Amino acid sequence: MTVANPFQRIPERFRTAAYVLTGLLAAILLWLWLGAERDRFGDLPDFAAMEEDVPAMKTAFYAYLTPMVIHHNDAIREQRERLDEVQQKIAQGGPLSGADRRWLDTLAGQYELEPDEDATPQTLVNRLLRRVDTVPLELALVQAAKESGWGRSRFAVEANNLFGQWCYVEGCGMVPSNRPAGATHEVEVFSSVSEAMRRYMNNLNTHESYSDFRRLRQQRRESGKPLTGMALVNGLTLYSERREAYVEDIRAMMQQYRRMQAQASAQAETEETAS
Repeated sequence: MTVANPFQRIPERFRTAAYVLTGLLAAILLWLWLGAERDRFGDLPDFAAMEEDVPAMKTAFYAYLTPMVIHHNDAIREQRERLDEVQQKIAQGGPLSGADRRWLDTLAGQYELEPDEDATPQTLVNRLLRRVDTVPLELALVQAAKESGWGRSRFAVEANNLFGQWCYVEGCGMVPSNRPAGATHEVEVFSSVSEAMRRYMNNLNTHESYSDFRRLRQQRRESGKPLTGMALVNGLTLYSERREAYVEDIRAMMQQYRRMQAQASAQAETEETAS
């Protein structure tokens, strides 16, 4: 699917300046958005200062991240709702507008689908529907806790990296102290915890290592079953070199999270009854 280049109408002698100005505007908008994300959720709290009371520390960690997970899932849900609208237009035989086609192309880029000029709009929508979907709250929270030591790890504190995400360009992040000789990966530095959360979700929705996760999620959605972390965690065996042992750790932590939620609900109900 191709879209006409809007810069084609600009005289060639002005075209370079137009590209530069457009790139500068995009950079400014991104900077403003990242600043807004920091203001929305605040900096990472000092969870190390809470470790004398472990239950309170865990509760605070989950409380800090929960609105963030919901926020980014809401953004994904809005994209999916528009995808459903586009799919309905196609099913009804109506032509897609230029805006719809441009939006599909942009979304395909965001979700790292390989360009395919021969793909029909319906084919593209079908491929996107497998990727453009939410991540279970309990799974995101528990993976953040596991990967960051409850927000106390060096990379969480210094790089806002709660999920152990790597990058592969020299200088893109922080070099792990135990990196093997000859390895080139670094631990990515994020401008905010919210940006790390967004990238984590995008990683699950795009990387080839998590295709099983996306397949399981799509199967459950199509059969009307809830998208729970317990149901989808088996698709993350490649998230860690520990494979199945890692999945079992995450499963056990989600069980503990559910118990914490049940206890908190019971306590709140008791207090409400007493009052």
